[in-house]
Amino acid sequence: MDKHNEVVKQISARLKYLHSRKEPFRIFHGSTNSTRNYSVDRNRMIDTSSLNHVLGVDKSSKTALVEPNVPMDKLVEATLPFGLVPSVVMEFKGITAGGGFSGTGGESSSFKHGSFDCTVNWIEILLADGEITKASPKLLPDLFYGSTSSLGTLGVTTLMEVQLVDAKRYVETTYTPCGSLEETLKKVKTASADLENDYVDGFLMSLNRGIVVTGRLTSSVSRETRIQRFQGARDPWFYMHADRTTRKARGPVTEAVPLADYLFRYDRGAFWMGKYAFNYFMVPFNRITRWALDDFMQTSTMYHALHASGHMQQYIIQDLAIPAANVKDFINAVDQTFDFYPLWLCPMKPWTQQSSFHPHGVDTNLLINVGVWGPNGASTAEEGIERNRKLESLVKQHGGRKWLYAQAFYTESEFWDIYDEKSYLDLRKKYRAEYLPSAFDKACAIGNGTSQTGQPGWTEWATQKAWGIWPVSGVYGVLQTLVSKEYLLKK
Repeated sequence: MDKHNEVVKQISARLKYLHSRKEPFRIFHGSTNSTRNYSVDRNRMIDTSSLNHVLGVDKSSKTALVEPNVPMDKLVEATLPFGLVPSVVMEFKGITAGGGFSGTGGESSSFKHGSFDCTVNWIEILLADGEITKASPKLLPDLFYGSTSSLGTLGVTTLMEVQLVDAKRYVETTYTPCGSLEETLKKVKTASADLENDYVDGFLMSLNRGIVVTGRLTSSVSRETRIQRFQGARDPWFYMHADRTTRKARGPVTEAVPLADYLFRYDRGAFWMGKYAFNYFMVPFNRITRWALDDFMQTSTMYHALHASGHMQQYIIQDLAIPAANVKDFINAVDQTFDFYPLWLCPMKPWTQQSSFHPHGVDTNLLINVGVWGPNGASTAEEGIERNRKLESLVKQHGGRKWLYAQAFYTESEFWDIYDEKSYLDLRKKYRAEYLPSAFDKACAIGNGTSQTGQPGWTEWATQKAWGIWPVSGVYGVLQTLVSKEYLLKK
């Protein structure tokens, strides 16, 4: 803890200096899994990149002391020797604990435990003026719940206590094929009501074909049970394996998956987004090419390439929490508007505590996180923005909320018509954070094309034209991954 405390003191001093000048700042984490554009002024930067350690695991209380920049794979590695695992583990290895807390993170155990922030007992947080304090559901609950999913706009989280559950060697994984949207949603809801399940998610391959995946932790498997892995270069991508396994099956198919392979089963290929990279470079998409290019298909590498190339703007990458009663109509609307599948379905336990950015107060016993990820199909940047805005409109129409880890395209009035501006501004005033960038500033105002004015100069115009020539931008993104195989932010 001594090293941790020293780093926190240094950050505190930096915050006090910036607060005395009323200078807004942004937090430099060192890496990111956000799809939002990122820019930072070094003179107005808080560097927390060294806060990337698991400081302790308590087997008796089933908790871990975790700094905010600890990625999920390192957190799992630290807890497994104690026979424990976080109750919610986001599906990408590089997603950090702090990112899950301040940006919303859920996974297939969220039908039981809620989002990742629901599994945090307390946080150590530096207020905007440098004050070091703790917040929890009992100690400064308004600050604690207000900080969840607020993108670090109330202060700087420097430590958290994370809840753990007993780990087992395998996840007994069952794939259930479904012949319609209605059947898929019904089976997702039924599986979520069965608390014998430890994990529940699924995806739609079309309106007429879905797959529901359930998992149960187990220490042993029978000799007849197939053991399937997903982390090796020769292993299949998870969604393709589930699709192939169930395509000719007349009923559920069960196999055993080693725990870590299950937790990060979507990391290779970033669910199915990696397939679009093959399409862009016109490379055959088969077992041999996936094996040969496996290093480039890790999610952290793909984030790097997408940001470096600018291709993030060509996709819709949104996670959307929809009340279960409305999700059928929502998906039908998405089907009519966007021409891509699969769509991810992840049932989630609703929030019971108020937060400005969580869908609290929704009259439902179950939320379905719908992952809408695919090419936006736009021929211009402006058209791409409008297609994202259309999706945002559909979310609002169906009583849902989107996760703010991704780019948002709301106007300021639209944004605060959805989110609880009054309680948020009251918190910022109470905790002396009024001069910091707001959640709107971070989620919407940078890099979405809505705040830019004027015409580009000649140099910018020429650069844009060259960048638009296939495959200049894509090659540049790949070359950048050779320098670093994860998306490391530049100071």
